[in-house]
Amino acid sequence: MTASPSMYDESHHRPGSPLPAGVHLDSTAHIMNRISSQLASQLSLVPLDGRRRPGPPALVVVAHGSRDPRALSTVGTLLDRVRDLRPGLPVHLGHIELNEPLLADTLADLDAAGTADAVLVPLLLSRGYHVRRDIPELAAAVRVRTRVAAPLGPHPLLVETLYTRLVEAGWRTRMTDAERRASAVVLAAAGSRDPDSAVDTRRTAQLLADRLGVPVVPAYASTAAPTVPAAIRALAARGRHRVAVASYFTAPGRFATESAQAAPWIAAAPLGTHAAMARLVLHRYDQASAANVGSNAA
Repeated sequence: MTASPSMYDESHHRPGSPLPAGVHLDSTAHIMNRISSQLASQLSLVPLDGRRRPGPPALVVVAHGSRDPRALSTVGTLLDRVRDLRPGLPVHLGHIELNEPLLADTLADLDAAGTADAVLVPLLLSRGYHVRRDIPELAAAVRVRTRVAAPLGPHPLLVETLYTRLVEAGWRTRMTDAERRASAVVLAAAGSRDPDSAVDTRRTAQLLADRLGVPVVPAYASTAAPTVPAAIRALAARGRHRVAVASYFTAPGRFATESAQAAPWIAAAPLGTHAAMARLVLHRYDQASAANVGSNAA
């Protein structure tokens, strides 16, 4: 005798779950259950107000700008590294002066495109007028909700980059005691009248000195003292004749070139497109995104 199908209450069946052995729902009911399950799954991805979930804030890297064409090329390559590290993140460039696109134009384009949020990461190495005034004022002129990140320095990733550039230039990682007593580094920076900028640069110099095990003296290409040649002379007076110049500039330019020309021994290349620089840009972006405070937030 043929066994009759098992009795099964269809109302107790959860959409998407397997049927008990030997149980067969009516084909129409089964199809409707599958449709309901798929629809519920799709609706769970939509907020209750019906709007599309927002993506991450756009990243706007803010460079100073330079008349040296190598600077623009370097910054462009650095941004490509950032994009490689964070696929899908909208990455844009804006300059404070001298190069296009200017920051004001980049922000206006984002505004016109309907971009809701952006994080501005200054490609600057310390606090100063640009970070305090110029960038926030430009950001306030658009409807895009913006957050201005901290400058890149001071930070251990910058020290990692400076160390690598010195080794590339010929700095010996192993020295005799006599060589170490005769060695030192001048950290050549742009210079600023803002006292906080000098504080930040001195902090980087100290971190680099801890890494190298020799004195590191901050010096400046413009505005502040001591100048790079003056710092080199002061070190020589202390018996430090093996003096290297570490280039505390994000890209090649006039200040970096003049500082390197003053070196009595070796001169390192600017920070440039080192992998640590791309990681640091994203680190500042993530910090500002998490803070969730904007310079012109609605």
